[in-house]
Amino acid sequence: MIKRETFNELIRFVIVGTISTALHYGIYWVLQHWMNVNIAYTIGYALSFLCNYYLSAYFTFHAKTSVRKGIGFGGAHAVNYCLHIVLLNFFIWLGLSPEVAPFAVYAIAVPTNFVMVRFVFKDT
Repeated sequence: MIKRETFNELIRFVIVGTISTALHYGIYWVLQHWMNVNIAYTIGYALSFLCNYYLSAYFTFHAKTSVRKGIGFGGAHAVNYCLHIVLLNFFIWLGLSPEVAPFAVYAIAVPTNFVMVRFVFKDT
């Protein structure tokens, strides 16, 4: 059985993730019409990363930001970014359109990211 605290964090993570993912996809969708999809995806990821860090700290995990947490969050997102780019290119290679491929990426990468980010912000 999942602990109530973990369940509440998961709900807040979904809210923050939805905001960050919408920001990421919106930026990507606009930019991919004018530049390489990998560059557009990276710019969107970087901008949503900043939003995600502060919302994750203060809203999702009720934690203060710190250099250690920032480095841990950045490290978790570096791994997550690599997963995103590999999956994006894989799904495009499989034939998904560049507009649709990010949704397949999110389905795999977002749950993985929750586990990594939770580890960064929780002292347990």
